[in-house]
Amino acid sequence: MGETIIEKIIRHNTGKAVKPGDIVTVNVDRCMIHDIFIPFVADKFEEMGFTKLHDPDKVVLIYDHLVPASQQDDTRHFHKGDEFVEKYGLTHVHRSDGICHQLMTEAGYVKPGDIAFGTDSHTTTYGCVGAFSSGIGYTEMASILGTGTMWIKVPETIKVVIDGELPENVMSKDIILRLIGDLRADGATYRALEFSGSTIEKMSVASRMTMANMAIEAGAKCALFTPDEKTAEYCEIELNDYQKSLVGDEDAVYMKTMTYKAEDFVPVMACPSQVDKIRDVSELEGTEIDQVFIGSCTNGRLEDLRAAAEVLKGKKVADFVKLIVTPASRKIYRQALADGTLDILAEAGAIITHPGCGLCCGRTGGILSDGERVVATNNRNFLGRMGTSKVEIYLASPRTAAACAVAGKIVDPE
Repeated sequence: MGETIIEKIIRHNTGKAVKPGDIVTVNVDRCMIHDIFIPFVADKFEEMGFTKLHDPDKVVLIYDHLVPASQQDDTRHFHKGDEFVEKYGLTHVHRSDGICHQLMTEAGYVKPGDIAFGTDSHTTTYGCVGAFSSGIGYTEMASILGTGTMWIKVPETIKVVIDGELPENVMSKDIILRLIGDLRADGATYRALEFSGSTIEKMSVASRMTMANMAIEAGAKCALFTPDEKTAEYCEIELNDYQKSLVGDEDAVYMKTMTYKAEDFVPVMACPSQVDKIRDVSELEGTEIDQVFIGSCTNGRLEDLRAAAEVLKGKKVADFVKLIVTPASRKIYRQALADGTLDILAEAGAIITHPGCGLCCGRTGGILSDGERVVATNNRNFLGRMGTSKVEIYLASPRTAAACAVAGKIVDPE
């Protein structure tokens, strides 16, 4: 019997064939802790009685959610993290380089076929390079730090096949939003999403990253893309035989298969205040907005900023609308600066911030108040996430968000 991608990764890690529902212990290739969770991880690690890290080289600590500090208590997280680094010999520490999920693949920490865990639900992002990655809590992370292992239940797999050419105004964000709308918020709970098809093959790693990032919004345990030459170039490696084998077999058993034609996709939005409340942008046209946010671990990459700049070039952000742009990493910031993308955005009237999570998690400026509406490229639109509980958050692609910033209202991108 054939295997899905997740089953191949777990078999390679454990040395034995597995099937959905099996409980197995895996060796963790890499783990990530961010600034919000480091105090809790550190305390739990010592409470469990550990006195040293199983392998300091496999641990990455990233400050991103609270950088720069916007509340007095934020600095406590930094101090606690720095104490942990010094006491236990961590060498992979990023204090102001960007968002954790961007850095984990960009900096080469996670490779195709790896198993990685992080203290953030959007750790599913690393599936963009063909890694099994998933979010966990601080107790599980503390255990991994001390033992180097983690138990998991082998998930069933939902296969998503997309073939054809996407319309010019459609981005991968529109695809994953539509999929979440079809699955609903719990439709893939503790299941792997495996993506394939000609449309997927043509996608950049950055576009795949957007889709893997939001897989958790349908409840998925992980999201997986087959590693290819684009993956190898992005990771700056040559794929080995194991990594090349990470494709779902034709006779693999899937929970179900979902098939789409790329030509059928249109720009969509997730409406307040549920990520699976999906509507075509054309149905929402004319809704006035107060702010636009382009950034986050979902859509803060260079191709996202370029897509926004393409829409904004030679235009101005509408009066009384604030456009906040936050690159996902320092590297992306510098690339966008070097190629003129930031100049175009700034000339249009954008407020360009330092790399980090920023407004996505309601931090570091830009929060909104009662009755205001924001079109944002991040991954969640829950009540109170970007201001008060009476703020309306619409999730969209960078291209759609930029078009809305110019119009001052929701519009279909050209």
